[in-house]
Amino acid sequence: MGKIVNDNLLSLKDAAAWGTEYLGRPVSQTNISYLLQYALISKKNLDGLVAVDQKELKEYYDNNKKQEQHLRDKLGQDLNWMLSFYNLRESDTTKHVHRLHPYKGKFIPQLVEYFLDSHTDQYKKDVYFNQNDIVLDPFCGSGTTLVQANELNMNAIGIDVSYFNTLISNCKISKIDLEKLNIACNEITQSIVEYESENHLLDFEDELNHQLSLFNEKYFPRYDFKYQVKTKKVIDKIYGKEKEKEILPIFNALLKKYNIRNIQPDGKSFLSTWFFPSIIDELYIVLDFINEDKNKEVRNMLMLILSRTMRSCRATTHSDLATLLEPIVTPYYCTKHYQICRPLFSISKWWKSYSKDTLKRLQAFNNIRSMNTFQICLTGDSRNIDIFDELRKQNKQIYQQVKNQKIKGIFSSPPYVGMIDYHEQHAYAYDLFKFPREDEKEIGPLYKGQRQEAKLSYIEGISEVLINCKPYLIEGFNIFLVANDKYNLYPEIAKKAGLTIVNQYKRPVLNRTEKDKNAYSEIIFHMREADDEKQI
Repeated sequence: MGKIVNDNLLSLKDAAAWGTEYLGRPVSQTNISYLLQYALISKKNLDGLVAVDQKELKEYYDNNKKQEQHLRDKLGQDLNWMLSFYNLRESDTTKHVHRLHPYKGKFIPQLVEYFLDSHTDQYKKDVYFNQNDIVLDPFCGSGTTLVQANELNMNAIGIDVSYFNTLISNCKISKIDLEKLNIACNEITQSIVEYESENHLLDFEDELNHQLSLFNEKYFPRYDFKYQVKTKKVIDKIYGKEKEKEILPIFNALLKKYNIRNIQPDGKSFLSTWFFPSIIDELYIVLDFINEDKNKEVRNMLMLILSRTMRSCRATTHSDLATLLEPIVTPYYCTKHYQICRPLFSISKWWKSYSKDTLKRLQAFNNIRSMNTFQICLTGDSRNIDIFDELRKQNKQIYQQVKNQKIKGIFSSPPYVGMIDYHEQHAYAYDLFKFPREDEKEIGPLYKGQRQEAKLSYIEGISEVLINCKPYLIEGFNIFLVANDKYNLYPEIAKKAGLTIVNQYKRPVLNRTEKDKNAYSEIIFHMREADDEKQI
């Protein structure tokens, strides 16, 4: 049988050249390799070398052209499509430690990497950061910039006014003994299971799950019911409310049978409002264990696992985890799963899951992390924090290096005006751990809204941060700020801070984990000292 020849096969080099000509923009061999790596196109063989099929590559690009044009029509023709990272999966944007804990308003690591790493795109003309440079993130959030700086063999300093944000960031980049952490997690798991067994929680939840399963099989057959809802033969919310009433006597009978305490929302604390008494008991069992651990890094990581666990155990619906509406204390019709679901009475399931996931993610990061750089997040108000003084208190070696070397520049995503209350999103952790709250120091929080007064306060706050940070930067510094500037506030912010906007990159935001999946755009502002460049 003769050899089959496919004239459509292209080497990676030829595929990059063809793609560049076809799209009218630079395509590198790395871009083609990326498509192969994530199985977006299939891998072929050409005389023993990796190759791709030109027809398949063309089909892929054509599909993305349609999506790109649709978004350009919707969001503007000035979109930088390359910065959409349209070919990424959720697992790519939440790789290793980036998903140690949920956090609203964080940017994806690939965006940080693009601007920090000179090797991400061979067609980039300018290089702003190099290995061993020091990067500053004065709105550190959950520490994405710090983690990516580590990956790129760079040093980084973060600052955040939220104590809990600082905890998340430092946990992600800390060097932790995974064996000790694993032992601690297992001991805590054993204590939780013992409590649940002694208080008949396991028996209660097993029987409740069995009853719900029978009920759902009868009234919410998986495929048939969903089809009826989709074809509007059934109004699921009305039908669901009827079935909630039918399951309630069964639920109440099981509470009585196993002597399970129901939640009594009192509004006096977050814990007493959003958690069942049995869960609160378990949280304090774990907290007592954590407080006894003498290893600071292990103790902090256990707190993070517990926080992630309790977030998933709040008495709310599956569709309202990100935005709490009202406590759910009985079985309810779930619009996410098209069946009757229930609130949680124990934490063991999520504690076990998140303990295992945390250890896996930490190990994955350890496999690639740089060991000769530093990353640290400071708790403080970036408008007035003395970076040198805080570093001196926490680590004299890092302080001396920063003082001698100075900071190369800033990469950060300031809060969006009137969008998120950064302390309140982790209210459960603040309540349990008794962390100090600094809500009044947040810049542009949701509770202040988006009226003119709030916008003026936001402009003042962001510009004060930049003014305070400038003395710690080298001459000729570069600042990159990621912002959803729909109110056009950043030109005034730059002016007040004595900076010039030398470039803007408008990117569509496609890869989102929130319930609202609608695409929107954000701008990466590139700023320098006002005397360095003429304003665009």
